[in-house]
Amino acid sequence: MLAGGARAHPHVWITAQTTLVFEKGALAGLRHRWTFDEYYTAMAIEGLDKNHDGIYDREELAELAKVNVDGLKDYHYFTYAMLGSKEVKLAEARDYWLEHQQGALSLTFTLPFVAPIVARLDNFKLLVEDPSYYIAFDLAKSDPVRLGAGAPTGCTIRSSEVAEGSQDAERLAKAFTELGPSFGYRTLVAVDCPGP
Repeated sequence: MLAGGARAHPHVWITAQTTLVFEKGALAGLRHRWTFDEYYTAMAIEGLDKNHDGIYDREELAELAKVNVDGLKDYHYFTYAMLGSKEVKLAEARDYWLEHQQGALSLTFTLPFVAPIVARLDNFKLLVEDPSYYIAFDLAKSDPVRLGAGAPTGCTIRSSEVAEGSQDAERLAKAFTELGPSFGYRTLVAVDCPGP
């Protein structure tokens, strides 16, 4: 339900939060929480309150969560991660669910890395973006990217707009050739952590 063809302007707005998942001191993946705009929420939940109690519980939303996550796979989960100038490969999403709270639908899912990053996190970069502009992603105003349990002490997180023609833009284009020349970068998050 999320994916669509190329458009000149967005049709869905998402506020994104990401937690960096650490296992045994290594960065093992990402946990996204995407909160959808009220219009997409109203459309998506229509007819899903099967017991008509006015509450959309996880069980009622489970099929929609599966449809969304299965569809996201074809779009690289709109998630692009790099370590230095090399792409960090993502495995299939797991541990996913939808919640409906205060009139908004939120999708939470985990994206494991194919190979956890066990060395020093030097210039790890993360971009969540839809190249087609069908979906507009905005980082949450508070703690858009967080360090999960087990993160090394001394990590720093910073975000910046990616300027066209910049070194970051060139590296992203090389690492993610499938994005094509029309890809419009927005906010890139960089993380650095000391080595083990």
